[in-house]
Amino acid sequence: MASKQITPTRMELTKTKRKLVTARRGHKLLKDKRDELMRQFLDLVKENMALRQKVEAGILSANKNFVIAKAGMDEATLNTALMTPKQEVNLEVGQKNVMSVNIPVFETKTRTADANDIYSYGFAFTSSDLDGAVKSLADILPDMLKLAETEKACQLMAAEIEKTRRRVNALEHVTIPEAQATIKYITMKLDENERSSQIRLMKVKDMMLEEAHHYSERE
Repeated sequence: MASKQITPTRMELTKTKRKLVTARRGHKLLKDKRDELMRQFLDLVKENMALRQKVEAGILSANKNFVIAKAGMDEATLNTALMTPKQEVNLEVGQKNVMSVNIPVFETKTRTADANDIYSYGFAFTSSDLDGAVKSLADILPDMLKLAETEKACQLMAAEIEKTRRRVNALEHVTIPEAQATIKYITMKLDENERSSQIRLMKVKDMMLEEAHHYSERE
C-alpha cells in the first residue's frame, strides 16, 4: 500500500538505502542501550530490596522501643522530651546521568558532627528505651534517604527502558521492514523499466534494420 505512493527512481532508492542503514545502526545502538539499562536496573532493584529490608527492620526496632518507652513513661513527659529536635539535617539534591537518565543523588549534612547530638532531652526523667528508639531512627535515616534515591532511580530507569523498548520495536517491526519493502519495490520497478527500455530499443533497431533492408532492395 505504501509502495504505490513512492516514485520509483534511483534517487529515491539511494535515499531509502541510506535510511535503512541509519535505522539498522540506530536499532543496534538502542538495543545496546536497552540491555545496559536492564542490567543497571536489575542491580538497582537488588540494592533497593536490601535497603528496604534494612529500613523496615530499623523502623520496626524503633517502634518497639517507642512502645516500651511509652509504657514506662507518662505521656506528658514523653511528648515534652520529643517536642523540640536538637539535631538538624540539611538535604541537598543533585543528579547524575546514567544512560541519558537523570538520577537524583541525595547528600546530607548535619548541623554538628557529634553522633550523640540527637537527644533533645535530659536522661534523668526518660527511659533507656526512648534513647534506643531515637538512636535507631537516627541510624536508619541515611538508609531511608538512600532508599528514596534508589526507588526514584528505579522508576526513572523503568520508564526509560519502556521508552527505549518501544523505539526498538518500532525500528525492528515497522521502519526497517518498510524500508526493505520499499527498496525491493523500487528495484523491481527500475528493472521493469530497464527491460522495457531494452525491448523498445531492440524494436527500434529491428525497424531501422528492416527499413534499411527495404531501401537497399529498391536500389
